[in-house]
Formats: sequence, structure tokens, C-alpha cells
Amino acid sequence: MKNKKWNDYLWIATVLYFILGLFNIMFAWLGMICFMVPLILTFMGKGKLYCNSYCGRSQLFNILGERKKLSKKRPTPEFLAGKAFRYGFLIFFMTMFFNMVFNTYLVFEGSRNLREVITILWTFKFAWNAPEIVGVSPWIVQFAFGFYSMMLTSAIIGITTMHFYKPRTWCTFCPIGTMTQEINKVMHKKAYNALLDSRQSDEKIA
Repeated sequence: MKNKKWNDYLWIATVLYFILGLFNIMFAWLGMICFMVPLILTFMGKGKLYCNSYCGRSQLFNILGERKKLSKKRPTPEFLAGKAFRYGFLIFFMTMFFNMVFNTYLVFEGSRNLREVITILWTFKFAWNAPEIVGVSPWIVQFAFGFYSMMLTSAIIGITTMHFYKPRTWCTFCPIGTMTQEINKVMHKKAYNALLDSRQSDEKIA
């Protein structure tokens, strides 16, 4: 049995995130860590380090699928891992994200009232009377509701695909994974082109 490291327990943070969000929607802001850290690490040249070592969600899917035997472990459908679906889902997901940001802006400027609603699968809305948070602007609360809805929706999709297919099927089309992969490709392409230019310069000098 391998020695456990601290990052092997990040699945606990994922579970706590959703539980705490039900009691206080402001905990939804913590989800931005899962949104920003993978991108920051990729821009730092770490590739998909976050996906491979620090993603608590993928750990949770593994635990539910492998240890708890909740996965049928069928092969992941090819179309889910195909470029068309991955890029299409990324575009759709980011469109929903920016729509959420726009709704937050409308609350910020005062043209729309705060909507205390959790939306699942971008369709099903559930009124959620959050306790009054003193000293917090409505737009901050609105963003929390929107972001928690997106995180919950992606978790539901991930658990569903985990059940019917392999535990980490979600990882094949995860929007964050797709973004970091493409950023990594561009960064490596630039490094490769720079290496070629350097070699060509050396040859001219020689």
C-alpha cells in the first residue's frame, strides 16, 4: 500500500464544499480555487499537474466508483472524449459561466434584484432562502448562487457518467481539463518554435 500524501485527501474538501454551501451560500466562492488554480499552474508550466494530483473531484469519483463499487465501469463512449464534444461542451459551459457573470453584473448595477435560486443542469430552479448575510453586497451573494449551481451541476454530470461508465469519465470532457490541455499545447508549441529558431540562428552563425 502506498504512503498517503496530503493531496490524497482533497476529495474531503470537495464533499465539504457542497455541504457547507447548503448552510451558507457564501462558501460557494471557495469553488473559484478549483477554477483558477489549474489555469495558474498551467501558465506556470506545470501542465496538467492539478488534474493529475490535486483535483479532489476526480478523487471522489474514483472512491465512489472503485471502492464503493458504484461504477458499472463500461468503456467511456468515444464521442465523449472526441474533440467535437469536448470543445462544444467547453464553449457551452463557458457561455453559461459568462451568462452567470452578466446576471451578477445586473444585480451589481441595480437593474435586477437578487435571486436566491439554485439551478441544477441549467434548467431546474430551486428557491433557496439563504440566511441574511450582513455587510455583503447582493451581487456577491448572486455570484455565489450562480457559481454553486454550476459546481453542483458539473458534479451531478460527473457522478452520472461515473455510474454508467468508468469512474473518471468526467475528466475526459471536463471544461477546465480541456482549457489547461489547450493552454499547455500552445505553451509547448511556443517553446518548440523558440528552440527551432535558436538552432537556425546557431547554424547561420556557424
